[in-house]
Amino acid sequence: MSQNDGIRPENGAGAQELQQRTVQCMVVPLSSDVLPADVEPYDAESLFTQLSSDPEVETRKRFAAPVAAAAGAGRGAVASHQVTVAKMPPHRAAALVRDPAVHIERDHHLHVTSPSPEALGASEAVNPGVQLTAAPTTQVRFLVTGSDRAPLEGATVVVMSPEGNFQASTGSDGRAMLNLTIHDLTAVSGVYVKPAGDYWERYQELPALSTTDDNAVVLRPLTDSFPGLRDRQIRGWGLAAMGLDHIPPTYRGQGVKVAVIDSGAATAHPDLAGRVADGVDLVEGEEGPQWSVDVIGHGTHCSGVTAGADTGIGVLGVAPEAELHICKIFPGGRYSGIVQALSYCIEHNIDAVNLSMGSDEPSALVSQAIDQAREAGIACIVAAGNSGGRVQYPARLPSVLTVAAIGKIGQFPDDTYHAKQVLGPPDPNGYFSAAFTCYGPEVDVCAPGVAILSSVPERGYAAWDGTSMAAPHVTGLAALVLAHHPDFRNGYQERNAQRVDHLFDIVRASCTPLNLGDPGRTGAGLPHATRALGLETPALAVSSPELAQLREAMQNAGLLTATGNDVTGPLGEVRRMLQAAGLLPSG
Repeated sequence: MSQNDGIRPENGAGAQELQQRTVQCMVVPLSSDVLPADVEPYDAESLFTQLSSDPEVETRKRFAAPVAAAAGAGRGAVASHQVTVAKMPPHRAAALVRDPAVHIERDHHLHVTSPSPEALGASEAVNPGVQLTAAPTTQVRFLVTGSDRAPLEGATVVVMSPEGNFQASTGSDGRAMLNLTIHDLTAVSGVYVKPAGDYWERYQELPALSTTDDNAVVLRPLTDSFPGLRDRQIRGWGLAAMGLDHIPPTYRGQGVKVAVIDSGAATAHPDLAGRVADGVDLVEGEEGPQWSVDVIGHGTHCSGVTAGADTGIGVLGVAPEAELHICKIFPGGRYSGIVQALSYCIEHNIDAVNLSMGSDEPSALVSQAIDQAREAGIACIVAAGNSGGRVQYPARLPSVLTVAAIGKIGQFPDDTYHAKQVLGPPDPNGYFSAAFTCYGPEVDVCAPGVAILSSVPERGYAAWDGTSMAAPHVTGLAALVLAHHPDFRNGYQERNAQRVDHLFDIVRASCTPLNLGDPGRTGAGLPHATRALGLETPALAVSSPELAQLREAMQNAGLLTATGNDVTGPLGEVRRMLQAAGLLPSG
């Protein structure tokens, strides 16, 4: 059975699997005077013949191009070389690049408009004053299915081009129709498909788009990478990266209140059911307490990262027993929503707030509200932004903890857009700075923000990118520190700005520095839970075999992590072990 069998629209037309198209290149044979002595030059005619006879190559034209005259040539002399213009698959172009006897380069499109939105920050747009008259509309159909060929509803299909991005969502039949106003479809740089949930996204660079058949896109289920996702518990890669898999199981954020200011939270989701204590809906025009409805999914995803329940199935959150509050300001979020939401947080004695949002414009009223929250002992953890430029507002404020995003090699399939987020060479542990993350001196720390698995409405899961996903990791860690670090039971119980500042100092001091090129992309580095919680002290010297056995038993039971070597005696060591396990108060 062929790959496309069973994919037939109701109108009887066929479907073609979305694949990479050919690229147009200019190919020139290099002359002997620029080649190493052991490399034989091509004759222009023989190179053209060779390319023309290649079944994967379509030669388009050949012409003579002027080059600098050879040394000693007479005044006004003009030399030339033969250029072959040909279309070929990218792998053939890559093979020619490796041939030392030829020069090859992409025959790039030219644009008379302003730069693509991809080249600009996400907050900018193509200047309409210099755009061409709109191109005639070309209809392009897409069919999105799972690997079992079942249609996938609610998937977002994005066609990316220098003339703008075009998008639509699939219906119940898995189909989406896009009306493209692009002068040249071969200028389309990529097709990105983001499922509603439960599947990996897909990215096809340089797509060969059909205008007559469905362009079929097959998505792989998340269970290919996370077997038994709905039958067992998954710990996302971010938890391991931040050392959260090495803390005692009793450290769960009990008694700390966390608010997620976002798009609401789907409280029917198994990872959030029974986890939300209260909330407020601040979306204009909505009636009743609708904070438990999340039409975007963003707030549900952030909430799952920060405080997803420990039910034995699904995805485990960083602080699974922190008291969760939801402040809904999206869709249509505005600065006024942040001010109102922070008023709610002050009134309800919230301890830590997650703000996975931003803009380029500052606000005196928002700044004042965040300062008031800090004075009330509320820690605001803010995403740096996803435009790939300077840190956005309110993450630029000195009174917040600003979080940039990193990723890790090996945590996502190569044919997803996650793979496009790798900026620069990864470090020895596979960590890389995310291409989208905002950066600058305002960044305090970095956290996992690429291919982050979490909950989405109503009962699904999705792997998303963003500093929006990085900040909730740190918000969850802040909840753990407030709940379990001895400093917040001895000396920093009072709700004030000093409490917030001390929390931020602890988180920054716990970081493992990362060398990812620009310090402004990582700040102090990647926070580490055992250090942030005061569990990482010099290894304790065990003074008797009985204490050694007790230590080993507690570590094997997950009640104790590897700790220190400075002890005043056997009773002192027992006290420290019980305190580290959360079974005895500190002090």
